[in-house]
Parts: sequence; C-alpha cells; structure tokens
Amino acid sequence: MQGLVHIYTGNGKGKTTSAIGLGIRAYGRGLKVLMVQFLKGTETGEMKTLQKLAPDFQLYQGQKIKKFTWEMNENELLELKEVQEKIFEYAIKETINNQWDLLILDEIMGAISMNLIPLENVLQFIQSKPLHLEVVLTGRNAPARLVDLADYVSDITCVKHPMEKGVPARKGIEV
Repeated sequence: MQGLVHIYTGNGKGKTTSAIGLGIRAYGRGLKVLMVQFLKGTETGEMKTLQKLAPDFQLYQGQKIKKFTWEMNENELLELKEVQEKIFEYAIKETINNQWDLLILDEIMGAISMNLIPLENVLQFIQSKPLHLEVVLTGRNAPARLVDLADYVSDITCVKHPMEKGVPARKGIEV
C-alpha cells in the first residue's frame, strides 16, 4: 500500500483529535503509528490513552513548553527553535528504518509558520518519505506548497466556540 499525505488545518477545534482518530483506526488494523508533537506543553487526556497503546502507537513530545511563544524572549525563542528542529529530526530518523506505517506531525504548521522549522525541510521530507508511509500534518495556516503536495486536505472551520463566551478549556473535552 502506498502511503499518502493528509493535512488537517483551519482555525476550528479538532485537528489533533482527527489525527488521533486516524491513528486509532490504523492501530486497530495492525499498523504502527508514531505521533510527534510540536509546540505542545500541556498534558491532555489522549496522552494517557495513547501510552496504553505502546509500543505500536507511540507519542513523542520532546521537551515540554512552559509558556506561550508571545511571552518568550529572544533567547527562549532560539532555544524553542532548537527543540522543534530536534523533534523534526527525530521524526525523520524514526521513519528511515521503516518500522512505522503512519506518522502524525501534530502542530507542525505552527512550527513552520513561526519559522522554527523551515518549510523547505518539510517539503523535502514529504517528497522523499518511505513509499509505504502515511503522513498526517496538523495545525493552522497550512502553507499552499504543502497543500499542493498533499493527497487529503481538511480545513476545519470554527463556526462557534465556548471560549468566545469565556468558557475555559475543560478537562476531558478540550484537554
């Protein structure tokens, strides 16, 4: 089976959840899934579930982020860039040995849009990925060049969100 490329983008809720759903489907059919998260710092409910699916569904986060990027000074942003580049290098290294069938690059669009990972590097990876590898990329503002390269693109739109009424993220629903 030839692996295809999926993008879940847009300003709506559910990009990561959709990627995990596809990962669960793949896992349920005996495929091995690696989910690599960029720019994530909080513990979420799905992390606890995914840990139970190891070793055939693994989640890799690298170093946790302790504050929002707009709160960071120049040195912290440089350190963040290094961490995100290492996470991307880890994902590439892991796919070279062909042990994974599905790779989820969660929130990679944010890392690209903040110039923490060069778009060219992501494009090069997608174009040279192992033939069987299915790849999912998530995050807002997917670059047009990635959209052109992808086989599936879902734009998840926010029509209404409780945050607009001041409702904070709820444990088990949003986190």
